[in-house]
Amino acid sequence: MYNSKIIGLGKYVPDHVVTNQDLSKMMDTNDEWIQERTGIQERRWVKEGSGDTTATMGVKAAKVAIERAGIDKDDIDFIIFATLSPDMYFPGPGVQVQHALDIKTVGALDVRNQCSGFVYALSVADNFIKTGMYKNILVIGSELHSHGLDKTTRGRGVSVIFGDGAGAAVLTREEDNTKGILSTHLHAQGEHAEELVLMAPGMGTRWVNDILADNDPNDESYYPYMNGQFVFKNAVVRFSEVIMEGLLKNNLTPEAIDMLIPHQANLRIAQFIQKKFNLKDDRVFNNIQKYGNTTAASIPIALTEAWEEGKIKEGDTVVLAAFGSGFTWGSVIINW
Repeated sequence: MYNSKIIGLGKYVPDHVVTNQDLSKMMDTNDEWIQERTGIQERRWVKEGSGDTTATMGVKAAKVAIERAGIDKDDIDFIIFATLSPDMYFPGPGVQVQHALDIKTVGALDVRNQCSGFVYALSVADNFIKTGMYKNILVIGSELHSHGLDKTTRGRGVSVIFGDGAGAAVLTREEDNTKGILSTHLHAQGEHAEELVLMAPGMGTRWVNDILADNDPNDESYYPYMNGQFVFKNAVVRFSEVIMEGLLKNNLTPEAIDMLIPHQANLRIAQFIQKKFNLKDDRVFNNIQKYGNTTAASIPIALTEAWEEGKIKEGDTVVLAAFGSGFTWGSVIINW
């Protein structure tokens, strides 16, 4: 059996910066309120007419990752695309990426696990490579939240948090089983699915014909809903559990962590986890201050930036961890 290792990373974020002050002109909020609760100072939102979509942003990030991997696009054997905001209800953006990159007829899989989507996608890629089924897999996390947010005071509890962007990684075979991805750990607790949810359109709840028939301007079912306090309380517990699960699996202690990259959901969650594991600032990477919560894109964007800034080096123990809607959560332990 092989291990898998990341050999190329890339990211893309829209040029359009939206600050907390900008949001205060759209809704009843302010910079102090947002930063106190989330740590976010600004985010990137796609501008109408820019041409950026979930798929095209993923393509831009993927091109960088493939170039840095030092391989040709036709060396890619499989594509995995994680998102909650596809350009179309179906098909998913994986096939759009395949077409845009002009990659031969390899398989393309879409992962709909929201904030933990990239961790789940890495786990799938890792196991495909471990078994020898594929050699080089392109994994993308991309989100376009801004076009689906309620940008009024009614929706401020959610809309101030989310941003747009994409990140990508190329994974390949590693014959040394002490290197690359050492283990992945995935969990779910569906009983809390409606605590962080977008209900419509949905076949089992409110489909398009229901929304059109009611034509109700106060219908909030097609905007994201989040029970913020409940999500926060569960997140800090599950983050800690799944990080420890990964460390114990590999006979490691928290002191062995060289870089922790948590899903950028809320700076306060990341700070809680950092304190719990007694990690210094240079061993945790956060960029939510600049980008907000980009859901499936947050870990690959942060991982790319940490690597670009020289904060991840060969031989480092890197831990990725995420928690989100579903509830789903997971971790990845890497010997870089």
